[in-house]
Amino acid sequence: METIKRIIAVIDPTKDDQNALARSIDLAKKSGASITAFMTVYDFSYEMTTMLSGDEREAMRKAVLKDRELWLKDLVSPYQNININTQVIWHNRPYEAIINTVINDKYDLVIKGTHQHGALKAVIFTPTDWHLVRKCPTPVLFVKDMAWPAHGNILAAVNAVSENDQHLSLNKRIIKDAQFLCELANAKLNLVNAYPATPVNIAIEIPEFNPGLYNESVKKHHIESTNELANEFNLTSDQCFIEEGLPEDVIPDVAKRLNSELVVIGTVGRTGLSAALVGNTAEHVIDSLDCDVLALKPDGYVSPLAES
Repeated sequence: METIKRIIAVIDPTKDDQNALARSIDLAKKSGASITAFMTVYDFSYEMTTMLSGDEREAMRKAVLKDRELWLKDLVSPYQNININTQVIWHNRPYEAIINTVINDKYDLVIKGTHQHGALKAVIFTPTDWHLVRKCPTPVLFVKDMAWPAHGNILAAVNAVSENDQHLSLNKRIIKDAQFLCELANAKLNLVNAYPATPVNIAIEIPEFNPGLYNESVKKHHIESTNELANEFNLTSDQCFIEEGLPEDVIPDVAKRLNSELVVIGTVGRTGLSAALVGNTAEHVIDSLDCDVLALKPDGYVSPLAES
């Protein structure tokens, strides 16, 4: 994402505040991107009204779409100085409509608001959000109701010691995209890398095993690898946070301490049985964050919704 030319902002008609649209407009002003305010509508009752003919049901669907289109055009009408258009699609699976539009019309970025639980002040991710995390080929920016302050912090989550070529490539993609957004938002970039604690069972099963020495060795390896990665992008060791623990604990904790406005994280897009068996670390991290999140796929990722 060396540039942003086309943004799709997902509109939620059930919300008064359209955070995705607000963030899209903010980024469009800084990048010159065009925006499509995108909304899906669907009413199962129109499909099941057997007393009506197919033509009558189609006419009713068109009437609903036209009404929503007028509402959406009215929503974006105050932003005359922004290149913004609207699109309303009848579809019972919003994520499919979004991803198909992204693929067919070659969008650079999807921006979607997250639901915030008022009592807990926590972000709640919907099934549509998780489908986008797993299957959308372009970066997806999940936003909450907060502004990006000037001179704020953006946190890039990396796995600097991975031996997987896809993960190593994704690390660099994460940092590059985070740097690009730092330039747009006038923010400071920091890296975070979590490393595992010493497995307790090893210390029990192997009496001569020295857990303290092992832990120091693992820590040293992660520090050296993260600093080496940071150095490639002219980042200092002061911008690197290498801490022991699970990523879903360490990354949100560092993000909170730095008061980060955004965390950039890579997702490999596992779906189905492999996701159930292996688990998606990125999803656990995303679910624990209380700030904006940019979820990226590896270069060359092909969505399962893309036509073969």
